[in-house]
Amino acid sequence: MTDDNTTVFLAGDSTVSDYEPGYAPMAGWGQFLGGYFSDEIVIDNQAKRARSAKSFVDERSLATILNRMKRGDYLLIQFGINDAGQDPARHTDPYTTFQEYLRTYINKAREKGGRHVLVTSQSKRTYDEKGVFYNSIGEYPNAMRQLGREMNVPVIDLNKKSIEYYNEIGVEATKNVFMFLEPGESPNYPEGIQDRVHFHEFGANQLARLVTGEISDLNIYPLKHSLKK
Repeated sequence: MTDDNTTVFLAGDSTVSDYEPGYAPMAGWGQFLGGYFSDEIVIDNQAKRARSAKSFVDERSLATILNRMKRGDYLLIQFGINDAGQDPARHTDPYTTFQEYLRTYINKAREKGGRHVLVTSQSKRTYDEKGVFYNSIGEYPNAMRQLGREMNVPVIDLNKKSIEYYNEIGVEATKNVFMFLEPGESPNYPEGIQDRVHFHEFGANQLARLVTGEISDLNIYPLKHSLKK
């Protein structure tokens, strides 16, 4: 890596973060993002498990990113799932404190000469009695879309794209996207697991594909031109 490389920083939660081998095959989409870019792009995945837009700032994880950021670098920001919980250390309200914290990310990145992209949180594995998937993150994705329009910030609508993808492949096939393992299938999960939030490596890679597809479709320049053909 040289100073000529562009760094893409990731701020997010467990669905974005890197995982140690002891968690495999659980993975976040940030682990696979670099595979879609040419060598001049460096991915610095600072996403951390169980974080919200609030706790990521309060724990100074955003400060870590800003200390490393140089002019022209990118910051991709995805939160929402943990903001919805009632833990006071993490909870935010969609249209007040959630947006206020996101403004902090955007404004601080702008001060550093960085570029910023909002990413709506992908939906959980939730579907109705007809097998149709729907948004299960409350108003957080819409609050992020609203803020993007207000501040003229690109919004990768991973919430919408993930729901479309789940509905395209169907309920049964989404077990391969999320962490659904039978007992004995993985040494890290000897009793099996059924997790409707976190991704299998296959699913994390699919979400990374959706993210980079949106970078192309939204014409996020110049990052778009560093995508592998």
